[in-house]
Amino acid sequence: MSARPLRVVFAGTPEFSVPCLEACRASGAEVVAVYTQPDRPAGRGRKLAPSPVKQAALAAGIAVEQPETLKTAAAHATLAGHAPGLMVVVAYGLILPRKVLAIPRLGCWNVHASLLPRWRGAAPIQRAILAGDTETGVDLMQMEAGLDTGPVLLEKRTAITRDDTGGSLHDRLAVLGAEALAEGLRRVLAGETLAATPQAAEGVTYAHKLDKAESALDFARPAIELERQVRAFDPWPGSDAEIAGERVRVWAATAVAQAHAAAPGTLLAARRDGLDLACTEGVLRVSAVQRAGGRRISAADYLNARPELRGAGP
Repeated sequence: MSARPLRVVFAGTPEFSVPCLEACRASGAEVVAVYTQPDRPAGRGRKLAPSPVKQAALAAGIAVEQPETLKTAAAHATLAGHAPGLMVVVAYGLILPRKVLAIPRLGCWNVHASLLPRWRGAAPIQRAILAGDTETGVDLMQMEAGLDTGPVLLEKRTAITRDDTGGSLHDRLAVLGAEALAEGLRRVLAGETLAATPQAAEGVTYAHKLDKAESALDFARPAIELERQVRAFDPWPGSDAEIAGERVRVWAATAVAQAHAAAPGTLLAARRDGLDLACTEGVLRVSAVQRAGGRRISAADYLNARPELRGAGP
């Protein structure tokens, strides 16, 4: 008589989580339920919209649970009723109390988009770019009550390049996370017990949630920091700046090591390949912007719309 498949409850909400859900489904385990955040208002009409994970679960015919909290006895009973051998959590967005962590026989696994203990918390992808990190990755972690403090089961690494944005790194780490999860499931389903490596006590940093208030580019900072901000905040929350009196969203910019004596934010030069803005250290060359109510355009197109800026300088 063949052994019963491992019963897995999956918990996740955004697009980042979907590849991991697919990895669970492809592993040979039985995904018996999917937990995701309640439907939220979205779009211009602010109509309730299902999360990407809910959409994927419904398309696969998997039961969906959307509790507002996991802290109630009713929520505990519902989860226990699914009889999970393992719970997999990927960017779910709700705290898992100790009683929930104890329900699955193998506990709860979390796929986290950083090399722990660096960048515990809500926005590890963007914070890694902002800090100038040259490497990041994903950790498959055994969850415990603390915030991203559990021991690491598997780790996969990737370089952060100067071309990476929050969006491109997000997509790459989503794939890496699914690969790490697939490997962990494959080994457990083969009868292996994964070694759990405690996180180092040194090097702990917290990736605080992104806030729209952070979007303004402060030219009193070094140009390289503003370049990282533009990359990290693409696609959200974006980076805003004033260029010669007009507020625009900046979508692409490069730090240039150039000496100058101009005040921060001064437009030093305006050419088709970029608009040079003075920083306390160096120059930020802006190559793609978005005007209010418009779409993303190149610096050349922006100068076509504002020909008075051509040849600008202090």
